[in-house]
Amino acid sequence: MRGRTAAVLLLCASASVGCSSDAAGPAVTDGPTVTICDPSGEPQAEEDLPAVASVRTAMADLDGRLGVPQQYFEVNATARLVNLFVALNGGTVAQAWVWVDGELTSAEPQSASGGTFTLADVDLDESVALTTVRSEIPDALLESFYVHGDGAGNVQYGVLTSALCGGGLEVIVGADGAVKSVDPVN
Repeated sequence: MRGRTAAVLLLCASASVGCSSDAAGPAVTDGPTVTICDPSGEPQAEEDLPAVASVRTAMADLDGRLGVPQQYFEVNATARLVNLFVALNGGTVAQAWVWVDGELTSAEPQSASGGTFTLADVDLDESVALTTVRSEIPDALLESFYVHGDGAGNVQYGVLTSALCGGGLEVIVGADGAVKSVDPVN
């Protein structure tokens, strides 16, 4: 809280520098210094990339725990965990599961709708799923990788990224990692 107060006071003080109390009007001052973000850091460490190889493993673990192949709305992976959204009651309810190091936990089901898929529908080449995205936008931080049903009986793969300078991208990729489309994320 102290840091916020100091920042607000500094902002207020710097805003008043351009003002003068004489009758001639405001004093002319130089504009604020603008810093252009030009990231030139190291590529994201392998251990910080989304755990794409864990997607099918987590789905297989959950299918095994529940005893039958499940219909999924979405499965997404970060570097540390996999989120699985199972379609229940004919696709009107989703139950969220979290898979961390082979352990599964669940939350209460919520209303949902959308396309679904099964483990058998996932034909992803995990070894190259992130390769093109990493080479095309090397300064992006790959936050998560997802698989979801597109509502037309197909599976869609995507990568959510953020930039060191702010903003983010949703990159739709093929099963081979080829970039299909890129859209900004607000």
